[in-house]
Amino acid sequence: MKAAVLRTPAKIDDSPLALEDLPIPQPGPGQVLLRVRACGVCRTDLHIVEGELPPRLPAVTPGHQIVGEIVEAHRPEYKTGARFGVSWIGGTDGSCPYCVSHRENLCDNPTFTGYSCNGGYAQYAIAREDFLLPLPEELADEVAAPLLCAGIIGFRSLRVAEVKPGQKVGLFGFGSSAQLAIQVLKGWGSDVYVSTRGESHRQSAKEMGAEWAGTETDIPPAQLDSAITFAPSGDVVVAALKSLRKGGIVAINAIHLDRIPQFDYDSLLWGERQIRSVANMTRDDGRAFLEQVSKFGIRPVATTYPLSQVNEALQAVKHDKAENSVVVMPWA
Repeated sequence: MKAAVLRTPAKIDDSPLALEDLPIPQPGPGQVLLRVRACGVCRTDLHIVEGELPPRLPAVTPGHQIVGEIVEAHRPEYKTGARFGVSWIGGTDGSCPYCVSHRENLCDNPTFTGYSCNGGYAQYAIAREDFLLPLPEELADEVAAPLLCAGIIGFRSLRVAEVKPGQKVGLFGFGSSAQLAIQVLKGWGSDVYVSTRGESHRQSAKEMGAEWAGTETDIPPAQLDSAITFAPSGDVVVAALKSLRKGGIVAINAIHLDRIPQFDYDSLLWGERQIRSVANMTRDDGRAFLEQVSKFGIRPVATTYPLSQVNEALQAVKHDKAENSVVVMPWA
């Protein structure tokens, strides 16, 4: 099979992923072999490729928004040709205190797809059968792929921020994840306020139903019940905090944050306002989000690249060249 392999982390502009011919992997007990039909590109892939996340393996195939069809499985209920999704959390130990308390996203010994095991920038991939997500039949492969991380983690952010239908919600940053979250929020009847850089993103926010759109640190014209920050910027977190009513919650949807600037506790955090981080997702998040996808007809728009142009696909995400979600098609 063809696979895009990272052996030495480097800046994505240096095209560090190399297309290699590798043996098709063989599934072990509890695993399935998938023919990869599409794999979404996520900013976490950039952190892996550029070495901001320390390497876990001598060589790895990234990609963790996998749409694949079963080629081989050990259990008859996983039928050949059936289509499933695979996300960032590829497995957990099931026995640590977090797993037994239904917080598998915080597992002490997780497997990360495309990071601690090979992912979907390849023609075939291995996945744990108990971490497969059934996909709505009506979704095309390239439409389903961006839902599997950007969509699920955005949905988890709404849960962490304790968003309730009909509330006023702020989205700070308006990339792929926020563009999927706003579709859930509009389905819930929420008023959405967007602060983001780039006039094209602000225009997109308005077209998707935002009540208001401003620059990345602009304060919305209404007090917010909840806010989610998608940009890895401490200044944006403070702007979101300034926008909250008393008792409101800011959920930070970012693996890295450049800094938290000093801010005035009395005016910004007092009044039982809260700042929370969002870490990974659970299988329940994935199933619940995909229910919302079917209920509200959520459809991301995707720009596709063949596997031979996987470096260009990552560059498009890093440099904001693509207005839409970016998806790699291994058989194109």
